[in-house]
This record gives sequence, structure tokens and C-alpha cells, in this order.
Amino acid sequence: MDLNIFGFHLLGNERTALWTTPSDDEPPFLFPSGFHWGSAVAAQHVEHNQPSDWTAFEQRAARENLSRGKPGTAEPGHIRNWTAWPEDIRTKKTDFDRQYASDFALLREMGHNSFRFSFDWARIFPEPSNTPDAAGIEFYHAVLKSMQENGLTPFGTLFHFATPQWFWEVKDGKRGWERSDAMEHWGRFVGVIAREFGGQVQDWCTLNEPFVYLFNGYIEGIFPPLERRSGLPEIIEPMVALLKAHALAYDILHEDARRRGQQTMVGITKHTRAFEPLHNWSLPDRHLAALTEATFLWAFLDAIHTGILNIPAIFFSRHVPGLRGKQDYVGINYYGRFYVQFNLLNPASPTIHMHDPDDRSEVKSDLEWAIYPHGFYHVLTEAARRYRKPIFVLENGIADGEANDRRRQQFLVTHLYEMWLAMRRGDADIRGYMHWSTMDNFEWAEGFEPKFGLIEIDYRNNFARKPRPSAALYSQIISGNGISAENWNRYRHKELR
Repeated sequence: MDLNIFGFHLLGNERTALWTTPSDDEPPFLFPSGFHWGSAVAAQHVEHNQPSDWTAFEQRAARENLSRGKPGTAEPGHIRNWTAWPEDIRTKKTDFDRQYASDFALLREMGHNSFRFSFDWARIFPEPSNTPDAAGIEFYHAVLKSMQENGLTPFGTLFHFATPQWFWEVKDGKRGWERSDAMEHWGRFVGVIAREFGGQVQDWCTLNEPFVYLFNGYIEGIFPPLERRSGLPEIIEPMVALLKAHALAYDILHEDARRRGQQTMVGITKHTRAFEPLHNWSLPDRHLAALTEATFLWAFLDAIHTGILNIPAIFFSRHVPGLRGKQDYVGINYYGRFYVQFNLLNPASPTIHMHDPDDRSEVKSDLEWAIYPHGFYHVLTEAARRYRKPIFVLENGIADGEANDRRRQQFLVTHLYEMWLAMRRGDADIRGYMHWSTMDNFEWAEGFEPKFGLIEIDYRNNFARKPRPSAALYSQIISGNGISAENWNRYRHKELR
């Protein structure tokens, strides 16, 4: 009897007590020649503010003192501790606009050979014009030239949550991605990016974490457009619009590459977690963990793979014309484990725990997210099994603001081991790893509080850069193209030694 339906097992997921995946393999754990080693940022995180929907939200939050929230739990319409920061810092973020050349030189010294970044749509089209902004085009040409001079292979992202503010003006009763002319504007932006930068960028991510964007922007109300719709049925239309946007961008980028006679890789990247039951003895917890995984992790990628959007949680299915098979790789962002608990008062809406409230020994980030290396192996091997495509890990990191960021060092080694094991044991064709993030930055509704950077930013000292101990460890790993026995034995254990 087949116990799988809509991509998940009817008996549900099972919670494990594992830290790392058991293996008899001995270090060193070496990666293939030519592996992409790098780190990642996004425009709204690090660049000077442009006229985007996020910039408008940030300005309103500062003006109205909307700065509440606790770590890992954003409050709708607020940015955590936002008004504690001077306007100069809020608008310049990391001052990347002035310091990118020295940033890239520093990454070269650290051994990085790749860099993931995003193009700010609002910088290219600050107004709804047919003509892109010349200064915006010039800026990204200079950024890409500096990357090339420092030996960094660019990974370009087209949509990393921020859009032009004018995109949200009402047209025929609709805003943003639901406007009747949304694809026209999006296609114009992507066409300009392809024409201007297609000769320099061959690896493209069209959409960053689309389900996170939809959930946080349209249901939770903590990202623009700051809506609070009632549930999954209410976000079908923007979800389908994003799938159409990906397909359109895929076609534009491939047509540009064809005209140039060059190869290109186009995909999206998905935010992933290990979704496990809070209690293994609870069949509802297990069932809902599997259902949540199938919906949150795989529904969007499955839709691109098959051309049919299936949402298991609401038994929804729709064919999306022109979508099937339009992914050359699978992008994975992984951040740890969430626990799923049946909610008796609202069975259709389970409680999601960022960590086990009863487990004091659990390793957590500064955002109180449960760290779980073994779950990375599951996500990578499942992605390999489902799609049989190359994989790029485009984000993987931890908020750790300690001066000696031992948790980040442990995180790096244990997660890279899981990645190596997924390649060796799980038939995962992983081509590269981008650590999140290059530097401390603006982390959306969490503001400047979480410290994800390999490089510390001293915001109040002219945005001075200072590599953390984890940056040196990552450089060792890159130099040796793998994890040495010394580093594995030092960092493999859950209890830091």
C-alpha cells in the first residue's frame, strides 16, 4: 500500500535525536575541484536605500516609532529596535555603495571565489518608465567589474523581497504582483538586466525564498506589502504570479545567453527547514509536520518541475502554462529545525516552534532558531531525489554576535560535513556554497540586531569592517577545499569544547 500522497507520507515525519548524520567516513572531507566557495548579500540589506517598498516601510517605521519585537518573533508593521539607530545608518545599511571594492578585495584575501548579490529593481527603475536609470546601470557595472578584478564569480539574484514603491500603486483594484501589468514591468526589468549584465553573469536566481515572501508579506504582515490575509487560499494569486515571473525571467535570460552563444544556469532558491513533530507520540504533530514540509519546502519547486502548482495543505491544484521544467538547478537556503505541534483550538493552523521549549540543551542562534545540522542532509538529499538537478546552497548561516563566534564556527563545519555527506551518500550534485552572510546587515523586520556576518560591521565607527574568527576558519576550509581532521574533531560535537 502506497502511504504517500501529494508528496508526503501519511504517517508523518519523525523527530530525531541526531546532531550530525552518522557515518563511518573519516576526515578530511574534500570537495570537488572547481567548487564555488563564497558568501551572500542582498541589495536592501547592504546598499544605500533606493525608492523601494521596503525603504518606504523603513521610513514609516522610523517616523511612527514602530520598533517593537523580540528576537526571532517579528511584530506586524514593526522593525525591531529600529529607532535606536541613527538615520544615516538606517539609510546607508552597510555603506556597501562606497566600500564594495575594498569588500571584494577582503573576500579575495579570505580565499572566496564566488559572491551572491541582488540587483535592486528600484535602483534600475526608480520610476515606472520604459528607460532604466543610467546611474543604476553604471553602479552595477562598476560592482561587477570589481568582482571580476578580485576573482569572484557573480551569482545574480533578481528578486530578493524588495520591489519599486511605484509597483504598489493601485491599478484596476490590484497592487504589486497582482496588477494586470505586473509581468510587463517585471519583464522590462529582467530584459534590461540581461542586456546589460548577461555577458558578465551566467548564474541567476530569479526569486529568493518566494514562500517566505508570500507568508511574511501577505499573511503575517511583517514584510511589505504588510497584508494580513486569512490563509493559503488568499495568497494563490500572488503565488501564481511569482511562478509566472520566474518562467518569464527564465526565458529572457536563456534567450539572451543563446544570442551571446554562452551557457547559463537559471533557478530559484528556497528557504528550507527540517519540519519535525514536537512530540513523536503525537500522530497529529507528525502528520502536520509532514504536511507543512510538503507545502512550505517543496510545493513551489515541484510546481516548476511539473508545471502544476499543488498545495497539499488545502488540496489545491492548478496548471501554470509555460512553467514546466524551467529550472537548471535547485537553490537551497537552510537555517535549522522547526517543531510542529497540533493546535486543538485551531486544527488547521498548527503551532510552529523555533526551538523546543522544554529542551535547555538545544543549540540555538541569537534569533532562538534551533540549529540542526542533520536536517541539512535530509533537505539536500530529498532535493536531489525529487529533481535530479545540480544544487547550489545559496544561503546557510547563523545569527551569532559573540566576539569569539564559536557557534558560527561549529555551524560551518557541521553543515559543510552534511553537505559533503549528501554528495557522497545521497547522490546530490552540489556545485557551490554561499554562506549567509558576507557581513552583518539589515535583516528585514529584525533590523540590525541579528549578526549573521563572517565580517563584523561597526556601524557607529564609519561602518568599519572586521573579520570574525569564523571568517578565518572558512578561509582554512576554502584553502584546503574541505574539512580537515583537526577542524572536524574540534567542532563536530554538539557541546562546544
